[in-house]
Amino acid sequence: MSDLPAPRPALDPVRLAGLPAPLRVEVLPATPSTNAVVAARAREGEPAGLVVVTEHQTAGRGRLDRVWETPPRVALTFSVLLRPQVEPADWTWLPLLAGYAVHAGLADRLPEVALKWPNDVLVEDRKIAGILVERVETPDGPAAVVGVGLNVNQDLADLPSANATSLRLELGETFDRTDLLVQVLGSLRALEPLLLHTDQLRTAYCDVCSTLGREVDVHLPGGEVTRGEALDLDAHGALVVSTGTGALTVNAGDVIHVRPTTEME
Repeated sequence: MSDLPAPRPALDPVRLAGLPAPLRVEVLPATPSTNAVVAARAREGEPAGLVVVTEHQTAGRGRLDRVWETPPRVALTFSVLLRPQVEPADWTWLPLLAGYAVHAGLADRLPEVALKWPNDVLVEDRKIAGILVERVETPDGPAAVVGVGLNVNQDLADLPSANATSLRLELGETFDRTDLLVQVLGSLRALEPLLLHTDQLRTAYCDVCSTLGREVDVHLPGGEVTRGEALDLDAHGALVVSTGTGALTVNAGDVIHVRPTTEME
């Protein structure tokens, strides 16, 4: 890989304008949070398919209000508005579907890419993407805002920790972020019908989930830490962990983090 800084070309609104309906992509030069922008539009009655992508997200959030901020024009930071016509019990699959769609959009370039339950995309245990799905109540019913942060052209100095990576670092080349966005959006659109077939989604997700089969520490909000082996996902996408006292079912909304026991903070 070259030691020269990666070029930082802008996203191409013209190419993004040609995506098939219902996708409608808006490019912002900078914004505190694409999720917040899309959530506000959803409350105003925006139909499904809106995509807001920014060249520079200045105050993005991950799960548990973790900060997600990157230098301008090196990452893909975007949010998609969905209005899933599924049973309320199946909304728990949305973060997993989003992770699986990002995984599918990267797998041809990165065969070793994997999913860490519930919403991280990894390359050999280094985080390359994170997902935050938020439910928004609107006059037209509940909507889902799917936020994705994908490390694309970052160098080492651009990343927040040694446990992160980027496409450029993994493959030694600079990527066209417009092409990547088109590919990931196409993957999400093609896979969204799996929300109506969660048994198929569960099988597909488990096949590429590196959490399963590993010993993990589950850190719960009250401070309790439970150690066990991640065995499976249940019918709602919750993680089933085998512990010394039996099986523990862990819901994504109730977990601070699940990590291999040998993984450093």
